[in-house]
Amino acid sequence: MHPESQAPGSALVDSFGRVHNNLRISVTDRCNLRCTYCMPEDVTFLDRGELLTFEEITSFVRVAASLGVNKIRLTGGEPLMRRDLHKLVRMIVSVPGITDVGLTTNGILLAEQAAQLFDAGLRRLNVSLDTLDPDRFRALARRGGVEKVLAGLNAAKRAGFDPIKINAVAIRGFAEHDVVPLAQYCKDNSFELRFIEYMPIGADSWEREKVFFAAEILELIGNEVGPLMPAPADPSAPALDYAYRDGSGTVGVIASVSRPFCRSCNRIRLTADGKLRNCLFALDETDVKGLLRSLPINDETIRNALRQSVWAKWEGHEINAATFVKPDRTMHAIGG
Repeated sequence: MHPESQAPGSALVDSFGRVHNNLRISVTDRCNLRCTYCMPEDVTFLDRGELLTFEEITSFVRVAASLGVNKIRLTGGEPLMRRDLHKLVRMIVSVPGITDVGLTTNGILLAEQAAQLFDAGLRRLNVSLDTLDPDRFRALARRGGVEKVLAGLNAAKRAGFDPIKINAVAIRGFAEHDVVPLAQYCKDNSFELRFIEYMPIGADSWEREKVFFAAEILELIGNEVGPLMPAPADPSAPALDYAYRDGSGTVGVIASVSRPFCRSCNRIRLTADGKLRNCLFALDETDVKGLLRSLPINDETIRNALRQSVWAKWEGHEINAATFVKPDRTMHAIGG
């Protein structure tokens, strides 16, 4: 079925039968860190006028919700650098059909915003933290601040966020030292830990030999923190979940390289400058900012743009294929 022949209100389905209900929205490309696997040290950020306004984002969410999208995740760059982000959260939470609003943050500014975000209706929180060691944190992020991230996590727990997920990128040369301390820290503090295999989406040339694989992560944790067993999980979720046998928590691994999850992908992405992407590694984008700024806004035109973008989605990212082409945008400009 061609996307334009689908009835209004029908689900966003691609040509492989995957239903898309999960929209990741980048609110800024700015960041207060310079993580090596995400962005270059020197970067020119977008002018404020190039960013979608909160009203434009909410208008897009309303259209997406009419096509079955019910999960929203706000990302960046670092989303907490976008002024008054709690106002956008409140706007999105009020959109009919949206049942799940989350945020991914590096945690540097979380301590001062956690309570405000929770009060606005945010309930799901992912905090990026690759190491507890200040020196390795600075080596990876090219900035200091691990103590601010830990303070932000404590503030989020006090505000009422539960569960709180911690995302760690596993890079060989670092992960060997950090997997066990991170797992123990999360186990002790009732945080849900998820390791993400290093992917070719940063500014530097990708070195496959830097991938620290999911199997190695699980072996380290099982041997040194506690025995693990497979845990039930949402089949559309990217993480493979494991539970400690003593019932003291869970660990997830997102094995983007060693075990791609493209067959169950349900995600689409909107960049901070209003480009719709049907895959993190997409080579093509759809400009929806122009549609949102053409007054009066034509919801059906936006619906068709969404349908066509999703319908054109490829089978998978082909990271492991010789034909793989790295996107021009780095992670900070796409949205984490």
